Amino acid sequence: MKSKGKLFFYTLFIATLVAITSTSCKKKTETPVQETGIVTDIDNNTYKTVKIGNQWWMAENLKVRKYRNGWPIQEMTSTSPDSVWAQKTNGTFCEFDYDDTKAAKYGLLYNWYVITDTNIIAPAGWHIPSDDEWKTLEKYLGMSQVDADNVKWRGNDEGDKLKIQAPTDWIKGKSWGTNTSGFTALAGSCRLFNALWGDQGTSATGFWWSSTIHTSDNEAWYRYLDHNNSNVFRYHGSKNYGMSIRCVKD
Repeated sequence: MKSKGKLFFYTLFIATLVAITSTSCKKKTETPVQETGIVTDIDNNTYKTVKIGNQWWMAENLKVRKYRNGWPIQEMTSTSPDSVWAQKTNGTFCEFDYDDTKAAKYGLLYNWYVITDTNIIAPAGWHIPSDDEWKTLEKYLGMSQVDADNVKWRGNDEGDKLKIQAPTDWIKGKSWGTNTSGFTALAGSCRLFNALWGDQGTSATGFWWSSTIHTSDNEAWYRYLDHNNSNVFRYHGSKNYGMSIRCVKD
């Protein structure tokens, strides 16, 4: 009887030792530490920044009201006729629905002409991303080169990786933001070329300019995220649209 008891405890000891050894030999998987920082514009607005792949991106939308040299950017207010917005060929911005609380959260909406103004809108050491730099970001998040070069909705879940962690900001839809990129995209909507505000307003869609012209029709490339889509929309539109701007480090 004693020998059976000894055999039981010996077997239990060996099994425990094997389990401990097996567990301790497994390679530990650690979540990589995300590099972050800050950048300040000419108006003393401070923005969070994040390194995604080999690129440094602003993790907030631009809200500056002056160019880098201190020269003011023209603002369209509630007293400005809608027709004026549609006719602008110089750098201009507005607050969505002329609401300063939304501007504080989502940043400002700029027409494309602010990007090419020689006074420069981006903070020193930063610039507005080209269409190719947007593609670099998308490919780092898993999009194929073929999809990146395509138009309209492309990829798989790269859009969700860009959006702020759900359920913050974005209204409930068919997609769910994870923000695994750290990009922290908010749904700041847009202003159309005819001065109408984007359909559904804020919390449903977000639009961001690139610095690249679509030469065949003199429009400009942009990116668009939607609460009902997990991927990323790429297309070109009138330079008189009002969209958010993110900057990327030189």
